[in-house]
Amino acid sequence: MTIVPAELEDLAWTLSAVWTNMIGQGMMLSYTTSLLPGLQDPGSPIKADLHTASWLASSVGISGIPGFLISSYLMDAYGRKMSHAAAILPGIIGWLCIYLARGIPALMIGRILGGMTAGATVSLGAIVIGEYSDPKYRGVFLNLKTASVCLGGMIVHIVGHFLHWRTVALIALIPYLLSLLVIYTWPESPAWLASRGQFQKSEDSFYWLRGKSEASYNEMEELIKAQMEQRSRPVENKTCSDNIVSYFQRFGQKDFLKPLFIIFMSSIVLETSGRHWFPAYALQIIGEVTGNKSQSFYYTLGIDLIITCSAVSSSILVKVMKRRTLLFSTGFSACVVMMAACIYLFLGAQGIITNDKAWIPICLFVGYFILANLGCTPIPLALLGEVFPLRHRGVGSSAAGIFMSFGVMAGLQVTPYFLIHLKVNGTFAVFAGMMGLSLMVLYFILPETKDRTLQEIEDYFNYGKFKDNRADEDAEVKIKMVK
Repeated sequence: MTIVPAELEDLAWTLSAVWTNMIGQGMMLSYTTSLLPGLQDPGSPIKADLHTASWLASSVGISGIPGFLISSYLMDAYGRKMSHAAAILPGIIGWLCIYLARGIPALMIGRILGGMTAGATVSLGAIVIGEYSDPKYRGVFLNLKTASVCLGGMIVHIVGHFLHWRTVALIALIPYLLSLLVIYTWPESPAWLASRGQFQKSEDSFYWLRGKSEASYNEMEELIKAQMEQRSRPVENKTCSDNIVSYFQRFGQKDFLKPLFIIFMSSIVLETSGRHWFPAYALQIIGEVTGNKSQSFYYTLGIDLIITCSAVSSSILVKVMKRRTLLFSTGFSACVVMMAACIYLFLGAQGIITNDKAWIPICLFVGYFILANLGCTPIPLALLGEVFPLRHRGVGSSAAGIFMSFGVMAGLQVTPYFLIHLKVNGTFAVFAGMMGLSLMVLYFILPETKDRTLQEIEDYFNYGKFKDNRADEDAEVKIKMVK
């Protein structure tokens, strides 16, 4: 029987706060499958037309922008622990607003507050996992974050089928409350403590999370050396205008610009793969494909199970496969499968072939989402916790968050109109084409980060290659580490 090291148990307990929070985020993203049908019910006291419904769904995207900006400031100024706890509070208030809503404005406020929490924690959670985890397990833990979101979406689809949308809002509070309880037990991030010059506290936190081994000693040594060098540079007292200028000057620095462009392209892959818009409109999409809306719940539940299992499987595959291999092999294959589904649906709509075999496009959709959730969904989110250097991590997450928020909003906003004017086959064809083009760009710019420490990845963006020779001795630090 394999014995799990005590430090790995401590780390898993710590990161369970991120995974639980991501379950809550998945519930928030998929909530429109419960909310919108409820508002369209003839007996509902609150009514919503197509335009209002699209804004209720997509408001979580645009409201993610202030969430990203606020969390990026908090994580730099007050650390990862406090900022993660603070970022969950708007989501709790948002669900209470939805539960107590008596009109569209209250529902919109609730969705906006939920979007703020989603935006604040999607990058912050990835950074927490990246900084707290051993490189050997970082990919697994980051992918479990994605699997947690899928699980949250499936939970909403199940409970929303049997319970009123107000009751679903109350149930969705539970993951956020559990996450807050676990966060209370966290140590602070070793990387953040080191960036503040609190090296002894950083070591204590690091070894509590990782244990003491040769690999952990070496990684801690690299972190302290890098931060000592950073802090040895003269610091100027800057005004507010100087800080604003410094913010925009980062866009000319290669160790900031290169990771940001990678995140930009990977976020396009993430959104076009159906990460956010499919759960929000799953019942409508499956109902149109099968032509039997009474059975669409069961089809949707089946796809939810497959998506969640695929995301969990990705957490295993990322341990044995390289990031690039997993992303591009599954990504390009997913594009081919989806184009085949679109062609079949188009030919059926034109009467060229019979369209009475609903199981064919459903099977193709299943194949697509298996492939997409093995690589296209988890890898882009994992990169958020890996590619930005420590000194750019807060600012980088806010800039990346703006890209991702606009992507979520655009996807959720245009999907209902696409489904009306382009039908399901046209909608998926547009998104699959965009995903394929983005993958082609990433093929030429994305480095392999598997089993690399965050410091090694930072060096890559500074020097253009990985520094495999990590025996650059610093006697003073080495003696400190041995002690």
